[in-house]
Amino acid sequence: MATWTKIGRILRSVTHKKPDFLSGSCCNGVVSKIRADPSAGIGSFSSSASASSLDSEVLGSRWVGLKDYEEYRRALYGGITHKALFVDAVGTLVVPSQPMAQIYREIGEKYGVQYSEGEILNRYRRAYEQPWGKSRLRYVDDGRPFWQYIVSSSTGCSDSQYFEELYNYYTTEKAWHLCDPNAEEVFKALRKAGVKLAVVSNFDTRLRPLLRALNCDHWFDAVAVSAEVAAEKPNPMIFLKACELLGVEPEDAVHVGDDRRNDIWGARDAGCDAWLWGSDVYSFKEVFNEFTFHLHVLYSFLLSETACSL
Repeated sequence: MATWTKIGRILRSVTHKKPDFLSGSCCNGVVSKIRADPSAGIGSFSSSASASSLDSEVLGSRWVGLKDYEEYRRALYGGITHKALFVDAVGTLVVPSQPMAQIYREIGEKYGVQYSEGEILNRYRRAYEQPWGKSRLRYVDDGRPFWQYIVSSSTGCSDSQYFEELYNYYTTEKAWHLCDPNAEEVFKALRKAGVKLAVVSNFDTRLRPLLRALNCDHWFDAVAVSAEVAAEKPNPMIFLKACELLGVEPEDAVHVGDDRRNDIWGARDAGCDAWLWGSDVYSFKEVFNEFTFHLHVLYSFLLSETACSL
């Protein structure tokens, strides 16, 4: 089991971006483009010392060990390399149908909002980046106090009717659409293959009714919402809660999200794999392919890296 633990740690530490694996050049046993973000913490490749550590752990068994490991996981999971897929909500599964600043301005005009969309966007960003002093979490229950602060800071309007109209708008299917129109097809295929699915999102309690409004709530076996879990990404607790809900171990799950800090670093700190949406994968079909592709790529990389070091 020690061999599997070592190989599993190596698998989780290596970035899954296919072009980097396939185009890196060898020099002194190191593939120059194989590295995770240096701030990612757990298991990132950033120096020749990391490569040397890799050599010392698995040099004697990498030729056979990784092939055995791949076959071992496929025997367990029927050709799928993970038991569970976690998906971020905003920016990965769904995106706003109209720019936020446009909606804030259009709805706000009848309430006296006079800022341009550019001004609203800049004020929104400044407000959102400020520490939220009333709670350690931005989204508590329905998130109203936080969003009231954001809306009034962004538009200069504190009218309660304006806020309620805006707040309720973002609970409807009109406000959002799926990032990938093929998502349902892919998720059905994954579930048919035995993969469990969960949404893991920093969101308030509107997320569940929003998923129902978009008719995609039934795609998932569980939903881990920060407002309910009392932990926001990148806190690993929200990922561990998703593992608990699905009944899987962290090393058997992979998370896909569009935020490097919240999604990638957070998931890896919890012990999960993580793929960056818009960089490692660009569609859910690519996610499906990665379930069977990334072990082949890693195996090929380690074989070529061994050849360079001989």
